[in-house]
Amino acid sequence: MTAVPRLTITQDNQFWFDAVREGRLEIQQCSECGTLRHPPGPACPACRSFEWKTVESSRRGTLHSWTVIHHPQDPAFEYPLAVGLIDLDEGIRIVADIAGVDHDTLEIGMELEVGFAEHAHGEILPQLRKPGGDA
Repeated sequence: MTAVPRLTITQDNQFWFDAVREGRLEIQQCSECGTLRHPPGPACPACRSFEWKTVESSRRGTLHSWTVIHHPQDPAFEYPLAVGLIDLDEGIRIVADIAGVDHDTLEIGMELEVGFAEHAHGEILPQLRKPGGDA
């Protein structure tokens, strides 16, 4: 049993979760001014347009910040749990668990890539890894 809530999927973010389940990281892009945005939303924060498309991310970036969580513990995770904020090459940031990297070796600016892993409730979510790791 886990206290982790199920994902909240809306008409604004459905495309993102669908792509992740297929092993792709899609970024919402304004069709009017070209601004990239994450998390997905209904309107462009730059020009307020409701028109958008998606671009596929290279899934590569650098570590902007991270934290290592020890408590409270939930059975859906392995502890200590590192969670990072990555600056993707496309210019947006995303938050995800960090896997397969010794926490003592984490440093701002280190290269990471986005992979995908099963999360609570069987959902698939992004996961940060060293470049060249599993998809």
